[in-house]
Amino acid sequence: MQEMGRGTVTLVLGGVRSGKSRYALELARPLQRVAFIATARASDGEMQEKIRRHKLERPESWKTIEEPLELARVVEEQAAQFDLLLIDCLTIFAANLLDVAEGDLLNAAARLDRLLDALRASSASVVLVSNEVGSGVVPAYPAGRRYRDLLGEINQRVAAVADNVVLLVAGLPLALKGRIEVQQ
Repeated sequence: MQEMGRGTVTLVLGGVRSGKSRYALELARPLQRVAFIATARASDGEMQEKIRRHKLERPESWKTIEEPLELARVVEEQAAQFDLLLIDCLTIFAANLLDVAEGDLLNAAARLDRLLDALRASSASVVLVSNEVGSGVVPAYPAGRRYRDLLGEINQRVAAVADNVVLLVAGLPLALKGRIEVQQ
């Protein structure tokens, strides 16, 4: 895996079912004090089941914090209490931003600016998981294009402040920035 020093920011990117969440969990597993910050909302039965399965994959000693929008506040408030904050995922965070902003991307940009400031100032290491949507087809509808553009902007800006950026393809990590050690 990669080196996780105190205050290290790592962005884990990948397509759907690429292994990015599993990889992020493995980065966090050796640490004692971990907070899992979930951005998903249990909006329907399928999402409720997915959340339940994901909870079973995490050690019981980890604290779970459900926060769909105020990631900056959670990072600021929780960093001193934990060795690592694992945010899963920015993909849903982007959708949540669009839901509350109703197309007001200035509001979304302000929330993102606050998150970036919190990441830079965090005493805890932070691992953020996000989908890489820039390699896909152009969405057919304006809302899909706004979402793709916002998530692309979020990924770029988080990657700029991150110490490590890892792309997962078919479960295999590729270092885009920083250093990773692949365990066989």
